[in-house]
Formats: sequence, C-alpha cells, structure tokens
Amino acid sequence: MLDIAADLHQWVQEGRDFAVATVVGVGGSAPRGPGAALAVDGEGTVIGSVSGGCVEGAVYDLCVQALQEGRATVERFGYSDEDAFAVGLTCGGVIEVLVTPVAADASDRAVLAAALSAAAEGAGAALARITRGPADLLGRPLLVRADGTYEGSLGAHPELDRTVAGESRALLAAGRTGDFALSRSGARCESDLTFLVESSVPPPRMIVFGAVDFAAALVRAGKFLGYHVTVCDARPVFATRDRFPEADDIVVEWPHRYLDRTATDDRTVLCVLTHDAKFDVPLLAAALRLPVAFVGAMGSRRTHEDRRRRLREVGVTEEELAALHSPIGLDLGARTPEETALSIAAEIVATRQGGTGLPLTGSRTPIHHEAPGSRRQRVVSS
Repeated sequence: MLDIAADLHQWVQEGRDFAVATVVGVGGSAPRGPGAALAVDGEGTVIGSVSGGCVEGAVYDLCVQALQEGRATVERFGYSDEDAFAVGLTCGGVIEVLVTPVAADASDRAVLAAALSAAAEGAGAALARITRGPADLLGRPLLVRADGTYEGSLGAHPELDRTVAGESRALLAAGRTGDFALSRSGARCESDLTFLVESSVPPPRMIVFGAVDFAAALVRAGKFLGYHVTVCDARPVFATRDRFPEADDIVVEWPHRYLDRTATDDRTVLCVLTHDAKFDVPLLAAALRLPVAFVGAMGSRRTHEDRRRRLREVGVTEEELAALHSPIGLDLGARTPEETALSIAAEIVATRQGGTGLPLTGSRTPIHHEAPGSRRQRVVSS
C-alpha cells in the first residue's frame, strides 16, 4: 500500500472512496513481493499493480466488490487453482492479496491517511495490518513511527497493539517490509493472527564521487532505481548543476572528507569514478570500513591493481579489499557512458538482491531472489 502512497495520499485529500489490494504473501515465482499494491477509486480509476499484469483484472473486480460491500477480504491466486489460466497467474507462483475498502467515513481512514502522508513525505513509518485472523479484524491498521509511538488500534487487546508496535519498529529500523505471526497465548486472542508490516523509509543514498562524463549517466540510472543521488567532486568547475541537473545534491569537497561527515547506512551505495589516486586512495580506505551496501571503483585492470597496492600500503586489509567491486560494473561490453551506467546499476542490483549477474536463459537459479538478510515469517509469543 505504501508503494503507491503519493497517489493514495492525493485521493485522501480529494475525499475519494477507494479500495486497496495489497500483496501480503508470495510463494514460488511471484512477479511482485509483499507490499505491492493496486487501488481502485469509486469512479473505477486504477493505480498500482500487484502482479505485473497477471491477475490485475480479477483484483480490480475484488476492489470494486470491497467498495460495494464495505468489508475486507483475503484472496489467493496460484498456478494450482482451477482458474489459474482464467485470471492469468501462469508464472508458477502463488500470491495472497488483502483487499481493504477505505471509505470516507471508515473508522480506520484517519490512521491510513496518516500512514500515507508519512510515506508520501519520505518520513520513517511502518503500517501494520492484520492479514489472517477473524473476519472482523482483517485489514485493521496500526501506524508505528520511528520513535516507537503508534496510532490506531488492532481492535483486540491493548497488549496486542504494544507487541505489534515493537515488532513493526524493528522492521522499520531495518527498512524492511515483512510479515510475522502472533501465537494465541502471546496475543491473548481467540485465534492466531498474522500481520504484514510495510516500512516507509527515506530513499537509499547513492553517492557518486567524480564529476566525470560517466557520472551524469550514472546519476540518471540511480534516480531511475529510486536512489537519492549525490555527486561529490573537489573541482568546482566540474561539479555544477548545469552538468548534473538530475542529481539531488552536488557537493564541492574532497571526497574522503565529505564521506567522513555525511550520513551513510547499510543501504548506501558508493561509486568512485574519479580515476585519480590522490582522490581514490583516501576515499576507498574510508569507504571500505563503512557498513554500506556497495563500494565500487572505476578503472582499467592496471589501475585496479595499482589501486589495490596503494590501499594495502595505507593499511587496508585483504578482508576489506574483498568488498571492493573493481573494476566496477558487470561485463556487458559497455562503451558509452549510458551503457557503462547500465552495467554499474546492474551490478548494484545484483549485489543488493543476491543475483548472479548471469543470463536467465539456461539458468536454473530462481528468477525472483530473496534479498540477502530478508526476514521470513516468524512466530512471536510472550
């Protein structure tokens, strides 16, 4: 639901009634993961997607039905269903979809509106909803903020709200969307409950060091992938808004000094395109000691070997050097700045999502990988 927060927030402000279908569970080769959403308003306008086209027609009908009947429901689509070909999910996967009506007079609308507002503004917030349990509790929302405060109620018991808020805050801190179950004893409810928690966090950072011609293309690729992109270079004549109009930030500073003072986290990717040892070495020596998602450096193989030697001389260990992606990018035969940017972006995606970087043709690896460190469903009890 939060993946289409900006549009839904606009619908809320306009006073529209709508229904939202959210993927709450997947199995096998499903085209989209938990949290993917499709919404339909009272006029039949559609935004979002839950399956990349496979079952959109059937989900559209469920949304219309939910608006008419005013109740939430969970539906399952999979290749083993008799109507799999009728609805179109023929990729071999299974998805479960929670469909929730959001009428103007709905009791939960204020909580959902606050969650959509936070996500649309890029603030840290998590939305927890009941996806399995008694019919009258399906879709009940709880908005949890980064400081642990929460809004709304899941409607069963105050202890349930507190427990779910704690679990949601942990997922929010990791920047992850995931599900979990509460046992009957832990939740003090008549039946076990399952929850989906959607996390809204600021976009991850991509910092491009070196205001070179390849950097402009990489900035565009980074923005396409959803990164907040910063270009940093010590040379003011090159690090200009005219050269990088699509960058979020342009910083004129020695790269290692900027890296030392700026905020990074385990989603940050660092791309070093400077081609100059006086910039590269102090920058990479600092970068390889940070808990970031990706560190890559451009250069020929000769430059790469010389760079490794210089880094060893300043105390970088072999273990730290093993984290360096250099020469940066996958082997696509790239030559132009745009092709090179594509090869770099592809390596970043493969690294972050656990892909092999190999062609899918003839491969027996899963098409949809589970990202490294992702959380599977777990059972929590007190």
